[in-house]
Amino acid sequence: MKYVIASDIHGNARYASLLIEAFRAEGAEQLILLGDIYNPGPRNPVTSEYAPLEVANMLNALADKLTVVKGNCDSEVDLLISEFGFTDSCCIFDGGVKITLTHGHVYNKDNIPLSCGDALIYGHFHEGSISRVKTIDGKSVLIANAGSVSLPKGGSAHSYLVLEDGTLTLKELMSRKEIASEHIKI
Repeated sequence: MKYVIASDIHGNARYASLLIEAFRAEGAEQLILLGDIYNPGPRNPVTSEYAPLEVANMLNALADKLTVVKGNCDSEVDLLISEFGFTDSCCIFDGGVKITLTHGHVYNKDNIPLSCGDALIYGHFHEGSISRVKTIDGKSVLIANAGSVSLPKGGSAHSYLVLEDGTLTLKELMSRKEIASEHIKI
């Protein structure tokens, strides 16, 4: 199965639309969103493209293809405009490899859950990256941050991840060009 994994839309209709275009162009079967879907949060600017109801309508049209992880800016009231649910975290299995998906405000490269499996993918920090770390038991774990669809920080690109056949690729949203990639299989 091919997945597009993205994070931190923060209610921006323009970038939500670009993400959906990328999802379709990639030919992915599932779109995984790693939180902060509608609310801009207290430290982020509210732009003229802030339109959470419009974002909800776009995502509701894809409800059967969505897995949505709750972020620190998501709340129960978001369910009122969503035709899909939010989960605190989830795992997927790709070719016998366990991948944990979370928002990143609790579990991230600095706090890896013991049961994360072979990879931990998150958002929250708005800077896309892929790297490997050694956990306490010496096992190599792939760590990836999807970055932010709408509000990249630290000079990083508007980005998303593609997972297919054991390869995770970080891509720039507008051009869909590869920024970095890594095989998850160890």
